[in-house]
Order: sequence, then structure tokens, then C-alpha cells
Amino acid sequence: MLTRLLRIAACLVFVTCSGAYAQTAEPTPQGELVIPREARPGTGFDVDRATQAYLDSVAPDARRKSDAYFEGRYWLELWTFLYGLGVAALLLFSRISARLRDRAERITRRPWLQTAIYAAGIIVLNMLLVLPLSLYSEWFREHQYGLSNLTLAAWFGEFGKSLAISVVLGTLLLTLIYAAMRRRRGNWWLPATVLTVVFLFFLTFIEPVFLAPVFNDYRPLGPGEVRDSVLSLARANGVGADQVYWFDASKQTNRISANVSGMLGTARISLNDNLLGKTSVPEIKAVMAHELGHFVLNHGVKLTIQFGLVFAVGFAAVQALQGRLLARYGQRWDVRDAVDVAGLPLIVALLSAWFFLMTPVMNGIVRVTEMEADLFGLNAAREPHGFSSAAMRLASYRKLQPAPLEEFIFFDHPSGRTRVHTAMQWFAEHQDAGAGAR
Repeated sequence: MLTRLLRIAACLVFVTCSGAYAQTAEPTPQGELVIPREARPGTGFDVDRATQAYLDSVAPDARRKSDAYFEGRYWLELWTFLYGLGVAALLLFSRISARLRDRAERITRRPWLQTAIYAAGIIVLNMLLVLPLSLYSEWFREHQYGLSNLTLAAWFGEFGKSLAISVVLGTLLLTLIYAAMRRRRGNWWLPATVLTVVFLFFLTFIEPVFLAPVFNDYRPLGPGEVRDSVLSLARANGVGADQVYWFDASKQTNRISANVSGMLGTARISLNDNLLGKTSVPEIKAVMAHELGHFVLNHGVKLTIQFGLVFAVGFAAVQALQGRLLARYGQRWDVRDAVDVAGLPLIVALLSAWFFLMTPVMNGIVRVTEMEADLFGLNAAREPHGFSSAAMRLASYRKLQPAPLEEFIFFDHPSGRTRVHTAMQWFAEHQDAGAGAR
């Protein structure tokens, strides 16, 4: 459950050890923006033809490779879910979970401290049991498709950091939730939901300042066209920021990314060195305008509330099913009642099943905010071709042209075709004003 919370928090923030090398020089934008002939302004401009021209700019072999990578994720999500159920079953039926609880009770008589000791132990054990699948999905598979720059030693270094963060944050969350559960024995789903939502807000607040620098080095971006353009975009849209940062994501991945994070009137603008070093200034402006859109439109708060509603229904369903399963198997698992921490694997398994079923809903919630940010970015930066070119760069790991039902179920961002078509439609309506005409 904590892993999913951390991923959701990353989504909220980016709405994203010893590396293979350490980049010390600030990268600079590369080259001029290339606009396909069919996408250039003129009296015969056609949105569909311009869209297809951008899609055709990606080589067929690259398209097939990215399609295979993205479609493989569908099966990976299924196997991750089933693997997690297997781990939960092992912890319950072997009574490992109950033995961890018993050991915590022998160490101390304080219920909250017993929960903390159990939580730390179960989180470490769970992450170690899931390690083989994590290693495959996050290192072997990423290298198979040429998306990771981490050595195996560096990956294990980052895994160790993630484990330490998960133990600290997970122990805190579980201790609070089980304290609330013990106070409301018959109806714990509501306080569990409230605490989870508060925890998501907390993660969103601390991630840019305390967690992200654990994995990457953040440095102020030097004076120049990129910094001036980004700060001008921020000021024009009411975002109070006087500095732009860049970070060394290239030690981990080839992906381009950026984010605008912060709360309570503060903003931190960051872009990774891949975006800086591989793209043109119009592309950078388009990407940063999109990220500013997330911040200006308060997507972090909105997504947290929407995810909170999904958690609320999920916790309520889990509570109802938990009672029935404990009545049948509780004695076999040595789980005493609904608020016994030894029953945590059951709650995690049921909640995982809920979120697996809610995949289209969760993806849809995020996809709507991404489309809103796309439109905001187009109107703010007025760089439809920069936006379209950047969308094509994402083709290394995102399927460009899925079937409508496929996009609805599996995509948490608009597809490449959808994004380019949106940009070209915007351009068609702004040709007379000279927007994006280069």
C-alpha cells in the first residue's frame, strides 16, 4: 500500500545513490525546432494531415519498440498485482505476519510502539519479497529497451534509499492508522481514509525539498534564454518563483521531464538535464508551460481529493470483506480481529484488488488533469510545434496511437496522437495571429 501511496504522491508532485556518473556541467538546449512541411502554416493547413506528419516523424522501428514496451506494461501490471497477492498469502498462511506481531508484543507493551515495530519489519520483509519483480521491471526491462542509465550497483543503491524512506514514512502512517482503528473498532474505514489523504498532502509538501534531493542533485539554472523564458512564463501566470533549478536525471534515465512543485504560495520550478540537453527552447517552453498549468490549476489538491474518494470507497469495501474473511480464516492465520496488525497483509491484498479494478478510473482522473494542463500550456507558451515535438520525444516509452478503448483503460496521459492533434487544432485557430509559426 505504501508503494502505491508513494507513486500517487509522485503523480501529485510531478503533475514523476551513486550513479553511473555525475554530471557537473549545466547542459544547454540543442538545435532548432524542426516542423514537418505538412504542419507549417498556410491556407491549406489541415489538422489531421499535420498530426499525421508529426507521427510519421518517428521511425517505424522506434514506434514498434515503444509500442512493445508500453503494451508490455499491461501484462506487468497484472503480474505485479498477482505477485502481490502471493506475497500477502505467504505472510498470512505461513503466519509470518502473526509471528512479527508476537515479537513486537514481547518487546513492548505499548500498542502504538508494537504497531511501529511490526510495521517496520513487515515493510522491509515485503520489499525484499518483491525485490525480484522490482529488479526485473525497474532495471532489466528498462535496460532491455534502452531507457535506464543506472548500473546494477547504482540501482541497488537507490533501492536501499527507497527502502529506508518507505520504512520511515510507512511506519508513521501505519502507526497512526492502527491507532485510529483501535479507537473505532467497528468502523475504521473513515479515519483510515482521512489519515491517508492527510498523508498524501504531507508527501506532496515534503517530496520536493526532502525526498527528491536524496536521489538527484538540484542546482540553480544559470542566466540565459531558458531561465528567462521560464520565469517570464511563471510571472505571466501568477506563479511566484525567482529561480529555476535543473537536476541530473540522466544518471538514471533517458526520459525528459520537468515539474513545478510547492504549496502554500511557494513554487519550485525544476527541469531535468535530459530536457535541457536534448531539446530546443520552444520544446522546453512548451513543457514548462504544461507543468505551470498543473500548479496554477491546483491539480495537486484536486487529485488528492479525488484519489481520497477512491480510497474511501476502497477502505469501506475492504472493511466489509475483511470481516467475512477473518470469520472464516482468522484462526488459521492467527489474526485476532479486524484491528490486529497481523491482518495487515489481508488489508493490503484487498486494497490492491480494489485499485486493480479501479485502474481505468485512476488513469482517467489523471488523464483529465493532463489534458487540462496541455491546453493551459498551449495558451500560455503559444508553442504548439514545440509541444508536438516534445510529445514525439516521449515515443521512446509511450505508445503514440492506441485504440480508443486502450487509451481509456491504460493511459494516465493523453496519447501522443491526442496531444499532437490538440496542439494542431490550437494552431489552426491561431494561425492568423502568427502563434507558433517558425
